[in-house]
Amino acid sequence: MSKHSVSVHDAVSQLHNRRVKNIRPLIPPQILTEELPLIYSRGDDDRLLVVVGPCSVHDPQAAIEYAQKLKAYRDSAKDDLEILMRVYFEKPRTTVGWKGLINDPHMNGTFQINKGLRTARSLLLEISKSDYRLHVNSLYLADLTTWGAIGARTTESQVHRELTSALSMPVGFKNSTDGGLDIAVDACRAARSGHCFLSVGKEGNPDTHVILRGGASGPNYAAEYVRSAASKLAKQDYPKRLCHGNSSKQHQRQVEVADDIASQLESSDTAPYIMGVMIESNLVEGRQNIPSTGPAGLKYGQSVTDACISWETTIPVLDRLRAGVRRGEPTFKGRRAEVHLSLVELGHRGSSTTVSMLDPIAKLTNIKVL
Repeated sequence: MSKHSVSVHDAVSQLHNRRVKNIRPLIPPQILTEELPLIYSRGDDDRLLVVVGPCSVHDPQAAIEYAQKLKAYRDSAKDDLEILMRVYFEKPRTTVGWKGLINDPHMNGTFQINKGLRTARSLLLEISKSDYRLHVNSLYLADLTTWGAIGARTTESQVHRELTSALSMPVGFKNSTDGGLDIAVDACRAARSGHCFLSVGKEGNPDTHVILRGGASGPNYAAEYVRSAASKLAKQDYPKRLCHGNSSKQHQRQVEVADDIASQLESSDTAPYIMGVMIESNLVEGRQNIPSTGPAGLKYGQSVTDACISWETTIPVLDRLRAGVRRGEPTFKGRRAEVHLSLVELGHRGSSTTVSMLDPIAKLTNIKVL
């Protein structure tokens, strides 16, 4: 054989991987969950759900400190609020940028994904020891996930719709970037159906809902938008499951939106549809870029993705929501069993988000409907 000849296998490999630097096998999900198992426990409650936490997690120690602070508040607010910590390990980017703790745990472009997966799962287990329920976006962490969300840029993706049909937890689909609802409604219907795809066949996920996250024309968290979205879903013979995200990248506006949502809880006819809120919050207000020197130069407790409100600002926001629940309690709790419910997100591109949920979703998220 000529010294210049190569095997067919090597030739094909070179052809297919011309632009690939290296290939590192991923640890199988089953191995990781066996290595770091979840201890199962469960509780029921009927309070307002609050999903609150950093835009994304880049520092496990800061995330644990945030969780400890949130746990203390959760204990004091236990009669009115059921607090769920927001924990994002992956961040889709509009162009380029850091894609999250799982993809690049060292924040230096080395992409040690197996290390990221272990770090993420270990962190969730540590947080869950504090009796927390979590919100994360990763199939490797599915057994630790309470609720998930599909972004505006991937809601139309057939792959994401099919994967959602295979998940056991409730999942929200955000409306499109232009503010339109049709794509999100279609996504809910698709995920609700059974699919057979390259992974595993599943019967479908009935616990999906629309996330109103604002759009190019502005936010859509106010009562009239909630009514309009509910009406559109009803015309499609689909449950009124809604969720808002409308701060227009202005994290301070979450305070304003929380006040609007609290007012709806107190006296609006939309109160029965609002099950909870989602807030982008961190130890330190604002955001920062990752310095060229690496993560050692970062300010502790401040976001490296979207800007967040500070912990000090978060407390009065939660207090205002508690007041709204108490003042509107007869309406809020009295009619919840008769209608579909909603979750309201305050962060992201609008000022708030509302997610409407059914009794089955409430049960999956450990929330009992009276």
